[in-house]
Amino acid sequence: MTKIAWTYDMVEPMWYLYVSVVKARDLPTMDITGALDPYVEVKLGNFKGVTRHLVKNPNPVWRQTFAFSRDHLQSNQLEVVVKAHKDVLCDDLVGRVLFDISDVPSRLPRDSPPVAPQWYCLSDAHGNKLRHGEIMLAVWDGTQSDESFPEACHSDAHSLRSQTSTRPRVYYSPKLIYLKVSVIEAQDLQPKKKKEGQPLAPTFAKIQMGSQQVRRTRPQVSSNPKWNEEFMLVASEPFEDPLVVTVVEERGRDDDPVGRVIIPVASPYVPRNDLAKPVPSKWFYLAHEMTLDKAAADVTTGVNSKESSKTFASKIHLRMSLETAYHMLDEPTHYSSDLQPAANKLRKSAIGILEVGILSARNLAAGVKNPYCVAKYGAKWVHTRTLLNDTAAPQWNEQCIWEVFDLSTVITVAVLDNLHISSHGDANKDQRIGKVRVRLATLELDRTYTHYHPLMVLSPSGQKKTGELQLAVRFTCTAWADMLAQYGRPLLPKMHYTNPISVLQQDYLRFHAMQMVATRLSRAEPPLRREVVEYMLDVDSHMFSLRRSKANFYRITLLFSGADAVGNWFDGICQWKNPLTTILVHLLVLILVCYPELILPTVLLYLFMIGAWNYRRRERKPQHMDTVLSNAQPDELDEEFDTFPTSKPGDIVRMRYDRLRSIAGRVQTVVGDLATQGERAQSLLSWRDPRATAIFITLSLFAAIVLYVTPFQVVATFAGFYLLRHPRLRSKQPSMPFNFYKRLPAKGDTLL
Repeated sequence: MTKIAWTYDMVEPMWYLYVSVVKARDLPTMDITGALDPYVEVKLGNFKGVTRHLVKNPNPVWRQTFAFSRDHLQSNQLEVVVKAHKDVLCDDLVGRVLFDISDVPSRLPRDSPPVAPQWYCLSDAHGNKLRHGEIMLAVWDGTQSDESFPEACHSDAHSLRSQTSTRPRVYYSPKLIYLKVSVIEAQDLQPKKKKEGQPLAPTFAKIQMGSQQVRRTRPQVSSNPKWNEEFMLVASEPFEDPLVVTVVEERGRDDDPVGRVIIPVASPYVPRNDLAKPVPSKWFYLAHEMTLDKAAADVTTGVNSKESSKTFASKIHLRMSLETAYHMLDEPTHYSSDLQPAANKLRKSAIGILEVGILSARNLAAGVKNPYCVAKYGAKWVHTRTLLNDTAAPQWNEQCIWEVFDLSTVITVAVLDNLHISSHGDANKDQRIGKVRVRLATLELDRTYTHYHPLMVLSPSGQKKTGELQLAVRFTCTAWADMLAQYGRPLLPKMHYTNPISVLQQDYLRFHAMQMVATRLSRAEPPLRREVVEYMLDVDSHMFSLRRSKANFYRITLLFSGADAVGNWFDGICQWKNPLTTILVHLLVLILVCYPELILPTVLLYLFMIGAWNYRRRERKPQHMDTVLSNAQPDELDEEFDTFPTSKPGDIVRMRYDRLRSIAGRVQTVVGDLATQGERAQSLLSWRDPRATAIFITLSLFAAIVLYVTPFQVVATFAGFYLLRHPRLRSKQPSMPFNFYKRLPAKGDTLL
């Protein structure tokens, strides 16, 4: 892949005064006991940054960096103070160092090496140099592109908690893989509580991984049941949860486990199937009581298996594999950000670079105090710094970069309000402000799109505009041939087509994949909270929504509006509303009939001319959320935000049900009409109406003879002129073929 120098040119430079507090040495003691608990305060006007406290350490090491915005400086002097922690009311001054802001050097990162820290002697409160005590510091002016910016403690963070939770950071989604488990059969099942003469109870196999993924086979009444069922589960690296297969005897509410086997997913018994080859199966002995440690010992040493083979024991036949040739769908397919298979060897090389500048926002809703942005593309999540300035027009000016492997992908950028900083617990969830999606295929190459995107949020009371987000987006191609060749390749890896997964199973797996990603990222430090991940991944997109159903219906209506426009145009030609156009169409019909080899080139040339004509009316900026198409009505949004199962009272549920019945009745009518038209076409040759079928086949025979003896050009010319005949030659009554078709029988009269 061609290397591209990443320049921080899509955002406005924001200057900061950086202070790096590295360490101190030979600090004087301030206590008769000789103990010293030092920490450092960095003061600049009304802003202050504090390092962590170190206990009984005269040579402390901090390695902390502070960043003070140049736009909010209120002093010309920087003061670095070393203090000794004494009590709650007052701490002792150990020494200090003063800097004049005008003498601080400037540094442009990526063009110059980092500023080397230096030792500075400490002075007392009167400016007198101390006999002992030095501190190592580095002070410089830099922009947000500085390497120290992500880890720096910013001046608007007033506490240690806010310092750690407001920094910009990058997260990566765990690597998700499909785990295929085939439960073939079991042998010699021995129920623990079976009495003599008691008939065998149905037995089934339960497959479980973690606390949420549980599948079960169909019950079989046999001591040697054969299931031959296949299941797909979601596994993530590193593999923490083992695979637990339990054979259970079905006895009503009290199911009795016959035995279980616990298999670590990282064991050799679960191979990686990168090339979609057949995987061998294996027999496993069932134990009544088995822990994870015992299972790991059995897998690594085989001791338990050898002991069980000497005695009569139940066993189960399994086939397991990690299907890395699939792509794990953790996002909705129509706006996914990654389409690569899980196996590294099957991944294609990158075709370009995506650069996104998160610049600013404006007109944010009232009450937003701590806004931040999260951008997701592929497995990489970028979390901007959280601004604590309580303004309606925050500025981030942070630039991100991703490698692009497929143009048919979408990047998502969301704006949220951090409610955990001001609260003392984790009960509050971060508030949604809005999100923006940009499809990479709609971007021109090497062009920077800088626009404000409206932020919309849905609530039970309706849709609300919560502000605007300014983004700068640029896609740079590094492999032209690969990029163009992608338009002829399948969207997903070929395993999705050679061994497809059912739609119902895909929804089940995608839900668990999203839950797994949210769980893993919420365990990071600082965490990317679950509500943020679920908002970015649209975790509830599979739920029924009357609003979405109506929006999809309007999309279909809009799709057929073009065909309707063509039909209206042709009707105008037939009605001679514009005689000159109708005469030209007559001439075109004659030319195409006489020279049929020109039909296909004419159609293709017409498509070319339409595309060239529409080029000047193309979109000049990425599309944003369409509020009209979304069809957000308040009474329907209340249903969309309801829990599952519902928590609303019975009268509201009854009202929703009646509304759904009325809408479903209209849909039922449309579907019935479509079925009627198809059944009428089938009845042409079915002899259900013997007279209609006799008329149709007689006319078909007569038409076949006429078309055989008549040249095709004559027939086509006659048919074209008949369709384009003058209104004076037309009847206001329906045509004879139409009347004949309407009289054909359908199966609607046989319905109860």
